Amino acid sequence: MKQQIGIIDMGSNSIRFVVYEVNEDGCIKEIQNLKVVARLSSYIDAKGSMVDDGIDVILHTLERFSTISNQYDLTTQRCVATAAIRNATNQQAILSAINQSSDFLIDVLSDEEEAYYGYLAVTNSTNIKDGMTIDIGGGSTEITYYENRKLIHSHSFPFGAITLKKFIEGDTPTDTEQAQLLAFLHKHYNTLSWIKNRRVPVIGIGGTARNLALIHQNELGYPLAGLHQYEMTKQQVAETNNTLKKLPLKERQQVDGLSKDRADIIIPAITAIEALITIAQSNTFIVSNKGLRDGLFSEIYLKPMGITQYPFVPEESLYQLSLDYHLNIKDQKRIAILASYVANELNAHVHSLIPKKYGKLLQWAARIFYIGASIHPESKSQHTFYLLTNQSIDGLSHKERLMLACIASFKSRSQLKHYLNAYHDMLSDEEMKNVELLGAICKFCYSLNRTKRDVIHEIKVAIEKEKWLFIMYYENDPYFEKVQAQKNKKHLEKYFKKDIELVFKRLNN
Repeated sequence: MKQQIGIIDMGSNSIRFVVYEVNEDGCIKEIQNLKVVARLSSYIDAKGSMVDDGIDVILHTLERFSTISNQYDLTTQRCVATAAIRNATNQQAILSAINQSSDFLIDVLSDEEEAYYGYLAVTNSTNIKDGMTIDIGGGSTEITYYENRKLIHSHSFPFGAITLKKFIEGDTPTDTEQAQLLAFLHKHYNTLSWIKNRRVPVIGIGGTARNLALIHQNELGYPLAGLHQYEMTKQQVAETNNTLKKLPLKERQQVDGLSKDRADIIIPAITAIEALITIAQSNTFIVSNKGLRDGLFSEIYLKPMGITQYPFVPEESLYQLSLDYHLNIKDQKRIAILASYVANELNAHVHSLIPKKYGKLLQWAARIFYIGASIHPESKSQHTFYLLTNQSIDGLSHKERLMLACIASFKSRSQLKHYLNAYHDMLSDEEMKNVELLGAICKFCYSLNRTKRDVIHEIKVAIEKEKWLFIMYYENDPYFEKVQAQKNKKHLEKYFKKDIELVFKRLNN
């Protein structure tokens, strides 16, 4: 049954309305994502109460969202509010006003719930087993620590990007203001012993993290698309923030990658990330493009299955890709099985030819090999490489995604080199050799399923002095598989600098 799941996230800085659609096959798509920059934290008065103007912003925004939500057949709707309403002394008055003027039922999340949903989003969209997350909202900052994907600690601090801005009076921070801000952050972070010296990646959730990554990517001329799981060193985070500190607000607003509505609060927000990285003694900052809304969706979607997390994030992502581009999963699985036979046989003859980590890449690539054929079969290699390098894939680092794109699109060594011209700094010579081998294996096995009839059941490799034998055991007529394999064995011959003879034997003979 098709589902449409609507989520409203009423944050301190922005209010969002997102709709996810899940079709009968389980293919998940985000079909709507609307944002209003509300800055609700700025409407809190000295007594901690939200003034009428702030409540009006909420009511007008929900009215707009209501008009749009009516065009969908929502099977589930969840509306949540975070720090701005949670901490408001007139919370009940705000909720009463919402109830009187709209049909939305607002659930005010506790500190722990807000932190939990951020953690859930990260562990369901990355392959990072141990980490520390930081989600800087407008009025609160949530930090979690998890091991082996299990939540160990969480905490919500009562400060965020908007409230931290109060430390900086002018466009740019003075040395004194910067020192006071850092002292404030260190004082609060140091109240939690579990933050100190963890030496795990710090994973940033939310607009600050995304903007930080975009700014850095634009500075570098970074060639690979996508923010999710983009990595920066501690030094790169500090350098990016130092660059921003020198720019007055008008110039910051022109910085590529920085949203204009965030230009005035980006410096204290990045400083909060820097301080956490320092205290945790981490050297790696990783951006998560998934946050609270995605955590809420995960809970709603996975609950009927009796789980809270995908067992294997990369595999789930590739399954979603297969559905999205209408791949025949049975045919791709056959290519993956044949690729396993070839890899295992080669490893048996050439010790550690394909290390374990590359074995996973081989399987992933085989399951989406030539996915670009769904766009146009004549340019399936080019479309495959473009698709995989121009969208994030949950559970894969940027390097893994580039390697996957190289393997799944493999056409020839020369084409591979052409594709990598723009990415020459991202892969080492050894990594390029490995992706060439895995790509050649995938293309050879793709040939062995030419008629999509599961003709080839097993592959053996025998190494002789002058040549290598690839022995294919078949059940039905392998004529077309044989023709195609003869054409494509050359890529393996070029890699190994050996002649390869193909032998086809009927099963049980």
